[in-house]
Amino acid sequence: MKKIIYMLVLTLAVASGLVFANRETKKAPTKKAAQKPLTAAESKAVLKRWQASPDGIKFKQWETSAAGKKVLASHDKIRKEIKDFSNMEAIITSVTFQRENAASGPKWLIVNIGGEEYMMQFSPKEFEKLSNLKVDDKIIVRSHSAGHSPNHPYLIVSGDYIEQNGKVLFKRVFNKNNKC
Repeated sequence: MKKIIYMLVLTLAVASGLVFANRETKKAPTKKAAQKPLTAAESKAVLKRWQASPDGIKFKQWETSAAGKKVLASHDKIRKEIKDFSNMEAIITSVTFQRENAASGPKWLIVNIGGEEYMMQFSPKEFEKLSNLKVDDKIIVRSHSAGHSPNHPYLIVSGDYIEQNGKVLFKRVFNKNNKC
C-alpha cells in the first residue's frame, strides 16, 4: 500500500513539475527577428506603389495645388533654422486652434514666423506648460523638424524648445537611443 501511495505522489510531483515548466516557457518573451532595411530599389518600388494608390494621388494633387505650394514655400523659409536648431522669433496668433471635425486630441499653437503662419502640435499634458501664453505674445522657438500634410492648412513645426522673455517654457526631452 505504501509503495502505491509513494508512486502516486511521485507521479503527481513529476506531472505538476512538467506543467509548471511548460507554463514558464510559454510566458517567456519571444525575440522577433529584426527587419532588414530596404534597399534603394525596394524603397523606390514601395514609393511608386504608394504614389499610384488613391492616397498618393491625392497627396500629389495637394502638392501641386496653391495650398500645397504655399506650405512647401513656407518650409523653405525656415529650413536653415531647423537644420541648425537655431532661434526663430515667433508671434502667437492662436492658442485655441482646432482641426475641423476633431472633437478632442492634440493641442495646437499657431505662430507667425517671418510673415508666415506655422502650426505646432502638443499633447494636452505638454500644452499645460504653455497655458499662460496669449495671442500676440512673442516667443523664441527652436525646432528639429517640420512636416506637411494635406489635412493641415500650415506647415507643422515641431516645437522642441520654447522660450519667452529669457525663461524656458518648454523643452522636449529626446531619448538618446532612438532620438524621439
